[in-house]
Amino acid sequence: MITLSDDLGHLSYVVTGDGPPVVLVHAGIADHHMWDPLVPALAERYTVVRYDLRGFGRSAPPSGPFTETGDLLRLLDHLGHERVRLVGASWGGRVAVDFTLTHPDRVHSLAVLAAPWPGYGWGAEMVAYDEAETAALAAGDLDAAVGVNLDMWVRGPARTWDDVAPGLADRLREPIRTSLVNQDVVGEHAQGVVRGDLSGIPVPTLVGVGKLDVADFQDIARRYAAEIPGAALVEFPTAAHLIALDAPDELTAALTPFLAR
Repeated sequence: MITLSDDLGHLSYVVTGDGPPVVLVHAGIADHHMWDPLVPALAERYTVVRYDLRGFGRSAPPSGPFTETGDLLRLLDHLGHERVRLVGASWGGRVAVDFTLTHPDRVHSLAVLAAPWPGYGWGAEMVAYDEAETAALAAGDLDAAVGVNLDMWVRGPARTWDDVAPGLADRLREPIRTSLVNQDVVGEHAQGVVRGDLSGIPVPTLVGVGKLDVADFQDIARRYAAEIPGAALVEFPTAAHLIALDAPDELTAALTPFLAR
């Protein structure tokens, strides 16, 4: 990986392939490796940019105020990309939405996969998850907190571990641990999400969600699809929250014609 380092902080990124730029923004329990299954196919046609958000993967946690949209803008300017096809998963999906609201002139198209919704009234499953993670961290049991996240986001509420691809939990264990270790300092310095009008998003948009994901995220995906003009909703029957890892072939098939627009 290459590190972009300046007075505003450190971001690690990797670039693969050649062609129009596609930027992939990872989920909040992962790092840039979550996109590994998609990169070979995308890199045949595009310059694929992946980076680790602050406090994730190899990117250092923040030491002062920052915004995720500002980091992404710095990265695009550093790489010389004026307009990009932007794909974000989970928290990375919200970063992609915020960036599009803030810098619509820099976005060619937007794909939002299982992104959260600011101020959403979470249901019982999400409340129980948050309470379990908080209790584990308060007890100093990082392994238990990692397990809570694996159960919620990798296994999901609709399947057993026997239904999950072998080795997937082990691949995400360390990225989750890193995110949990750094989440307090990231939360302290992050400047929050952009609360813009989704009806003003002017670019082609694809909204994706796994049919095995938490019910709240299925509802949120329908909200995004309804409020962003012309957005297409794609549901992935075999995927829980991390579509890129549960259904990479299906996601690539959905993205291929969309990115070509």
